[in-house]
Amino acid sequence: MSTIRITKLFNFETGHALYGYDGKCKNVHGHSYKLSVTVSGKPIKDSTNVKYGMVIDFGDLKKIVNEEVVDVFDHATVFNKNTPHLELAKELKDRGHHVILVDYQPTSEMMVIDFADKIKKRLPGKIKLHSIKLSETDTSFAEWFASEN
Repeated sequence: MSTIRITKLFNFETGHALYGYDGKCKNVHGHSYKLSVTVSGKPIKDSTNVKYGMVIDFGDLKKIVNEEVVDVFDHATVFNKNTPHLELAKELKDRGHHVILVDYQPTSEMMVIDFADKIKKRLPGKIKLHSIKLSETDTSFAEWFASEN
């Protein structure tokens, strides 16, 4: 049977700041992120299986991505925990804001690597993560491909 790729799209809002950056993105700001997750596998051949003909149920893929990425990052502010932004993060947390501290510079490039690692760990046995695309604006995005990693 043929290997098929399926893709699910997600949207979430996240703020961040790039410590040490020499442009406007050093300031705290946000993006309306668009995340595209593509997995590959063979459609289920067992006609008695409720998922017959599917590579993975879109609902199952949605649950994984929501739990690992969207529900965590939506309306959060992300800072690199290895920078002085730690003080700002503490102040925001103390005031009830949702803050995520990561061990990388929270660029789209680094976030897509983080997301790929999280999603790969949750996929069922024969389903492979093929690619992820994270758009921070309509004209700017980062992509991760399994074939290159």
